[in-house]
Amino acid sequence: QVQLVESGGGLVQAGGSLRLSCAVSGITIDINDMGWYRQAPGKQRELVAAISSGGRTNYADSLKGRFTISRDSAKNTVNLQMNSLKPEDPAVYYCNAGGGYISDGYYPSVYWGQGTQVTVSS
Repeated sequence: QVQLVESGGGLVQAGGSLRLSCAVSGITIDINDMGWYRQAPGKQRELVAAISSGGRTNYADSLKGRFTISRDSAKNTVNLQMNSLKPEDPAVYYCNAGGGYISDGYYPSVYWGQGTQVTVSS
């Protein structure tokens, strides 16, 4: 059974940083592609970042340089470091496991976490 549990969300001032984590069980992240998505109220869920089993990464164009996806193989965890947070970044952030990484995106699988809320105050 695949389970994903996100953590690390919260309230931060604009310009601040947060580090989200996604603890994965049931699959090994080293041999799977992983992704982070976000969904703001009234908007569609959008891809934030993805990492392939080989370690390649890609990001939404608007987030390049501010967000960094990484994985901790020992903990079977995928992280999202978010810096210089802006008022347009608040959303529920979701982790996805076992999808398909492509050079300019990521196809999600059916495996999602419950999400973690990120709020940015101006």
